[in-house]
Amino acid sequence: MDCAVEIDDLFFHHKDGTRALKGINLRIRRGRRTVILGPNGAGKSTLLLHLNGIYLPQKGTVKVLGMEVNPKNEKKLREIVGLVFQDPDDQVFCPTVWEDVAFGPLNYDLPEEEVDKRVDEALKAVRLEGLEQKAPFHLSYGQKKRVAIAGVLALKPEIFILDEPHAFLDPYSRAELLKILDALNGQGSSIIVATHDVDFAYEWADDVVVMKDGIVLASGDRNILTDDKIINEAELEYPLLVKLFKKLSEARCDKIPASVDEAAEFLRRKMNGKCQ
Repeated sequence: MDCAVEIDDLFFHHKDGTRALKGINLRIRRGRRTVILGPNGAGKSTLLLHLNGIYLPQKGTVKVLGMEVNPKNEKKLREIVGLVFQDPDDQVFCPTVWEDVAFGPLNYDLPEEEVDKRVDEALKAVRLEGLEQKAPFHLSYGQKKRVAIAGVLALKPEIFILDEPHAFLDPYSRAELLKILDALNGQGSSIIVATHDVDFAYEWADDVVVMKDGIVLASGDRNILTDDKIINEAELEYPLLVKLFKKLSEARCDKIPASVDEAAEFLRRKMNGKCQ
């Protein structure tokens, strides 16, 4: 398996003694859309912070694209792993949008023309052209989130990580964000998203990791979110489509739909008496 991330026996505790990660073993495949799912306090954010060296392993190992996370290669890791925090106010801080997006490339001593090119491309990708000289604190929450994403895009990372990207976004901004993520994945980037949104995970992810209390309960494709034992142990709700089609189990279809389109097709066939 071609891995983007390899984690072996990872432990981590915070300064107050809280044990956030308790022996994580995990493989995340390269070029995939992976969702790390779990309730608040599961350890999702702490895990993400290990993937670009903000946190270093206290016990165990973390490898990203074959490179071990350690103090010697923190800077290199942040070139290949882009992390977007849950709250853009933790990430967007410069006087103008242009300066914010340019901040990373400038810190890597890129030529001025390359910085300009990367900023222009990143702002175009998140549909913020024309706002280069706007002060970020005058933007909407969704726009600030896109500025944060653009700042990471400008570094051209191979792995793109987002922590609770849908938090406080309106439906339109959420849809725009998904278009950006799908485009990145289509270009070959590995996308890792931490969330507690089971509906998003079920409909969007190629691979799903379920966490609770600092451990990995299960990992696999989206169908693990139809498993009674996993859902109950993780104290999660079933995705809405899973919940609906479990109620319709008498229909005797082999596969629970993973999207609204699949559900609509099932119902059309059912109404025509063609569901097997």
